[in-house]
Amino acid sequence: MRVSEIFFSIQGESTYAGLPCIFIRLAGCNIRCAWCDTHYAQDRDGGAEFSHDDIVNEIKKYNCSLVEITGGEPLLQDGTLPLLNKILELDYEVLLETNGTKDIQHVDTRVKKIVDVKCPSSGYGGSFLMKNLDFIIPNDEIKFVIADRNDYEFSKGFLKMHIKDKTHNILFAPAYPEMDQKELSKWILENGLKVRLQPQLHRHLREEGKEDPNTIFSRSFDKPT
Repeated sequence: MRVSEIFFSIQGESTYAGLPCIFIRLAGCNIRCAWCDTHYAQDRDGGAEFSHDDIVNEIKKYNCSLVEITGGEPLLQDGTLPLLNKILELDYEVLLETNGTKDIQHVDTRVKKIVDVKCPSSGYGGSFLMKNLDFIIPNDEIKFVIADRNDYEFSKGFLKMHIKDKTHNILFAPAYPEMDQKELSKWILENGLKVRLQPQLHRHLREEGKEDPNTIFSRSFDKPT
């Protein structure tokens, strides 16, 4: 598999925000969102080649039972589903973050899927694979990255029309730095939406640790020796 990086940090998003987590960032993405903060992971030929055993050996270095597989877009790689299953078999709790454009029906139901629905400002509004709605379960999470009022109205309408009671784990993440989180909070309160305001905690951690990032992040960019 092509791996961009493996690192141990504090989870910055989802309902798991604030918890220690091992991240496996796979290389390659099929879209180029305006708000992407991991451009270095977009190239399908980027990163380094890892076997499943290489990855498992790397995550075992960290004293943590929570693992997230992210990207790029992790479901582009054929080895992702077997990797998810292999990590589950080792009794890790597993999260999968996906951009919503790839089929999720074969993802093990023990995996918590964090599924993006791209808003218009991303440049990929309408890219969500609608058949994925059939495979969202209550444990899963739906995330909208919101940059303006148009994105907010799009997200609100999508929830009402398509998500309904499939899951109540709904994340409204303000796009940084375009969307003021106080303004987004105001809109949520005015409309009485049952959604979670999701500031990106990891951005604050990176900013605070910019002089010495290793005090927060432990990363492996290359194949382990």
